Amino acid sequence: MSNERLKGWNHQPEVPLKVSPVFTWPLNPITIAKWFLNSWFLITEKLIIVGIAFASYYWFQPPLEDSKTFAFGWIAQMYVRNMLLALGVGGALHLWFYTFSAQGKKLKYDPRPLMVNGRQFTLGGQVRDNMFWTLGSGVFIWTGYEVVLFWALANGYMPMITWAANPVWYVALFFLIPIWESFYFYLIHRAIHIPFLYKHIHYLHHRNINVGPWSGMAQHPIEQMIFLGSVFVHLIVGANPVHILFHLQYYFLTAMTTHTGFQGLLVNDKERLALGTFHHQMHHRYFECNYGSLEIPMDKWFGTFHDGTVKANERMQERRKRIMGK
Repeated sequence: MSNERLKGWNHQPEVPLKVSPVFTWPLNPITIAKWFLNSWFLITEKLIIVGIAFASYYWFQPPLEDSKTFAFGWIAQMYVRNMLLALGVGGALHLWFYTFSAQGKKLKYDPRPLMVNGRQFTLGGQVRDNMFWTLGSGVFIWTGYEVVLFWALANGYMPMITWAANPVWYVALFFLIPIWESFYFYLIHRAIHIPFLYKHIHYLHHRNINVGPWSGMAQHPIEQMIFLGSVFVHLIVGANPVHILFHLQYYFLTAMTTHTGFQGLLVNDKERLALGTFHHQMHHRYFECNYGSLEIPMDKWFGTFHDGTVKANERMQERRKRIMGK
């Protein structure tokens, strides 16, 4: 463990940050098992969203038969459900961490408050701006992609996966979706940092140097389409309706949780639920690093990994100067 600490942060986890042990040599089965258990089981984001996906499917999803033809009724039902989910998750996180300040600055990465005003924001303030893009185009695109995929599934244009026919693949898809997310996110995120795409698309998300829950999906509509477009992999690999719901809920809702600006949720001074990651928080401050996540260490492989140490910070600052110089 290193005792190095970067300047300007209120809370920092242990550094250097560690990538998934699945990609760390030599392989350590015990470490891999602990990583897997900590990221999936007990009380975790992933398991909670699996629960939300099943609840959505059994209680709030129109029958698949209805999806064979586009109709206002079943589409509106899905849109309302997604809007309530976005409002519920984003609103609850914002109320807890910022409105009520229920845990003060404990586990908060950036010591600064969110910006109340700012000319760079569409509606003049950070939270209003972020909510506008998240609940406006964000929920619309999320729902639109669900509608297209449920229509394709209902009409036999993509493979249907069921528990009865293939229980192994049915379960495996839940674990593979976050891995696919890590790979896909790095590729598209690195691409939209190309100067032309950054200037016209990704700049909107990076108005948020200090992030809050509503920042995660505060993106240009084109970026939202690209980001959520990872779900179309199911046209090839197949899906059950609950996989489609989980996939898009995982992308949309964890964008909120990972941008809370806090490492986790404290209850009775104990961290009960891991949320934001310092890995991505540094990307919002330093820009040209940590494009992906820690599940698949693409950043490490392509030289864009900031592990939270002073040495890595100096290296990333030099890299940023070179990029800005171009």
